Amino acid sequence: MLGSFDGKIPRVGKSSFVHPYAYVRGDVEIGELSIIWPGTSITGDMGAVKISRCAIIEDNCVLHAGACEDWERNQRSLLEIGENVTIGHGAVVHARSIGNRVMVGMNSTILENVEIGDNCIIAAGALVPEGMKVPDGSMVAGVPAKVKGKLKEEHAVWVREYEGNDSYYIDYIRKWKESKTIG
Repeated sequence: MLGSFDGKIPRVGKSSFVHPYAYVRGDVEIGELSIIWPGTSITGDMGAVKISRCAIIEDNCVLHAGACEDWERNQRSLLEIGENVTIGHGAVVHARSIGNRVMVGMNSTILENVEIGDNCIIAAGALVPEGMKVPDGSMVAGVPAKVKGKLKEEHAVWVREYEGNDSYYIDYIRKWKESKTIG
C-alpha cells in the first residue's frame, strides 16, 4: 500500500514490485527492479528514503529517515540505500547510508547516522550503534556491532554484483506479480 505524508507520495520504479501488504508512505523513492516484501514499513516523514535499483527489502523490515538533530534544526534527513542491497527479514534501518552490494542480516538494527560502505555484510541480529562508519568490504557482527574484519571470499557471494545481468530480479519480480493469495 502506498500512502502520502505531508503532501509527498512515494515514487516507485515501473519495473519494481511493492507487495500490497507492505506500507510505503511519504517521501520515498524506490528504484527500478527492486522488491518490497509483505509486512515492510518504509516511512519518509522527517526525511526522504531513497532506495536504488535491484534492492530486496524482505518481510517485516522497518526503514525510516529522520535523525533527531536534523529534526531539531528543522532539516530533513536522508536514508540512502545503494544498488544490489538485501535487507533481511525483520531488520530495522534508521541509518544515513547503506552502500552498494550490502547484505543486512535478519533482525539486525541499524541506528541513526550510521554509514555503511560498499561490499559489506551486517550479521543477523547485529546492533549497529549510532554514528558508526563501516568501511568498504567489512564483516560486522555483535551487540553492539563491531567490524570483525574484511569480508571473506566464502561470504562474498551475498554481496556480488550481477554485472548488468538483471534476469534474476526480472524473473523474481514476475513470480511475485503472478502469485495469488489462497484461502
